[in-house]
Formats: sequence, structure tokens, C-alpha cells
Amino acid sequence: MTAPPRNNMKKLVASSLQPVIREIRAAFLRLLPATGYRLPAQKGFTLLLAALVSSIVLSLGSSIFLIAQKQVILSSLSRDSQFAFYAADTGAECALYWDLRFNAFSTTTPATAPICDGKLLNAPAPAQGTELPYTVAFNLNLFVNGDGVAGTSDDRGYCTYVTVTKGDSNPFTVIHADGYSTSCEATTTSARTLQRSVELHY
Repeated sequence: MTAPPRNNMKKLVASSLQPVIREIRAAFLRLLPATGYRLPAQKGFTLLLAALVSSIVLSLGSSIFLIAQKQVILSSLSRDSQFAFYAADTGAECALYWDLRFNAFSTTTPATAPICDGKLLNAPAPAQGTELPYTVAFNLNLFVNGDGVAGTSDDRGYCTYVTVTKGDSNPFTVIHADGYSTSCEATTTSARTLQRSVELHY
């Protein structure tokens, strides 16, 4: 199929705009006071109307684009916030499990090395005879490449930083876990790092 000639296209656009032009001119005539003023000939009026319509369409398009952009940013922030909470919750639950089941954060070396998400916890036990209160801390990247797809945001995992504080009064144990929406290596350099925290007392 061949494209219609340009002159035919101009005639088609002009003919389709004629009813709109007539309606606008009629509206202007109704609004003008009875002073005898008459509208000039419609020569050039089509160009003015096209510019006006184009401006309105451009403004609407820009507004819709800005709204969509803000919605995308808000949805990504909500997603990252949830990942940060999952990391904090997982870190706290891991510390709770190893503390209650194996007493892994006491001054005695646990019989089983604590593992979380398949990774050995780098949480050195305090020296034997250490007085209360004392704190044991560890951090690790969780859910590394959890979706199995390379090149996504979870390739390096989501950081959790956990502290376990042992005291001599109630609460005897406080587990505080900070979760981040980035890996541990990027928490201080990424401008979009989000942090969520979970704290357990018992």
C-alpha cells in the first residue's frame, strides 16, 4: 500500500478540523459583547488552533509522564524497604535460633559452628570469664542471587548486621538486627540504601 500524497493529507486534516473551527468561532461570537466588533477572516486560524491543541497535548503528556515516574520510584522504594525488613528479620531469627538451641553467644565455644543462610557466622565468642554485660556482633549478606538471574539487584545479597547483648538483669538477652536493601559492601556508598530494624528481648 502506498502512502497518500502530502497534499491529500493536508486536505484531510483541514476538512476534519473545519467543524471544530466553526464551533470555536461560534463560541467566540456568543461571548463577544454587542459592540459591533467582528472577528477577522479565518485565515491562519487553523495554525493557531493546531498550536494550541499541541501545547495542551504536550502538557498532558508531560504530566502523565511525571506521575508515572513518581509511581515507579515509590514502588521501588517499597520493594527495597521490604527486602531490608526481610534481611533484618532473618538475621534476628538466625541469632535467636543459635542462642536458644546451642547457646552460641556465651563465653564457651559452641559445639557446632553457627551457620545462617548457608554461611558461617563470623561471630567470635567472648573470652572465657568475660563479665556481663557483653556484646557479640556479626554481619553477612543474605539471599545472594536468590532469584537465580544474573544482573539483578540481589546478585550480591542484602546485608544484615546483628548484635547480641548478654546482660545480668532482665532482659538477659537483647538481639538487635539491622537489615539493608543493599549488600554489606554498599551500605555506606549507595545513595538508595534503606534500613529496617528488628529487636528481640528475652
